[in-house]
Amino acid sequence: MDLYPKILRSIESKRFVQFYQKLEKVIEHKNSRVCIGLDPVLELIPEHLRQEANPVLAFLEQIIAATQEWAAAYKPNFAYFEALGPEGLETLRNIIEKIPVDSVIIGDAKRGDVGHSAKMYAKAVFETFACDAVTATPYQGEDALRPFLEYEDKGTFVLCLTSNPGADDFQVPHDLYLRVAEKVKNWNTHKNCGLVVGATRPDLIQTVREASGPMPFLIPGVGAQGGDLEKTVKCAHDGTAIPYVINASRSILYASGGEDFAQSAGEAAKQLCQAINAV
Repeated sequence: MDLYPKILRSIESKRFVQFYQKLEKVIEHKNSRVCIGLDPVLELIPEHLRQEANPVLAFLEQIIAATQEWAAAYKPNFAYFEALGPEGLETLRNIIEKIPVDSVIIGDAKRGDVGHSAKMYAKAVFETFACDAVTATPYQGEDALRPFLEYEDKGTFVLCLTSNPGADDFQVPHDLYLRVAEKVKNWNTHKNCGLVVGATRPDLIQTVREASGPMPFLIPGVGAQGGDLEKTVKCAHDGTAIPYVINASRSILYASGGEDFAQSAGEAAKQLCQAINAV
């Protein structure tokens, strides 16, 4: 029996769905591991939309509509919406509501704090904004991440080996990224942990996998940052049912600056999906 309709119905009715299970079934249903980062920059939005009452909302609504067939996940970056003030946060809420129920929503908030602050961050991302998962920083240790991990039906992608050049400052020296992977493996008692692992260092992804064991990877850095897609997929794919998603933001959102921006974004998402599957 195809389990996906049952999973979908349970999502729609807001009943409990274990995060790994939802992610796996969405990927299986769509045959896609594409995650689209929603990082709206007003100056890059096509000029004809800037006359709209809410250009960001108008832009992202059309992006989602054009790419939903190919996107297993969407990753709204909270910073881009927070920079727009209270209206930006309202836009973020509206955009999350527009994301189809058969896609995973990853709140790219990179939260990390202690005690009651972490509890409020977790409540904001998982309850107020209704995200399926969040990105979080590990520097302050397990007690700072515990409020997120206590949401057993939600996912927490912990920054492990990021795609930016500054990863060489702390993460790579002395194999700190491997210590993070090992710790997260120990914290993964509810099977709701994942790791952020950048495609700009594909040779290290397999090393992370060996340290972490089976858990989802969120992999940025393939598009505008120039990560090697083929190497990344080969190293991320461990042969188990535990899935990974590969994120692209600018290369999809801004595939065209003209009136065909949505069609171009859809085509870019399709091409990325097909390229991943070909590997």
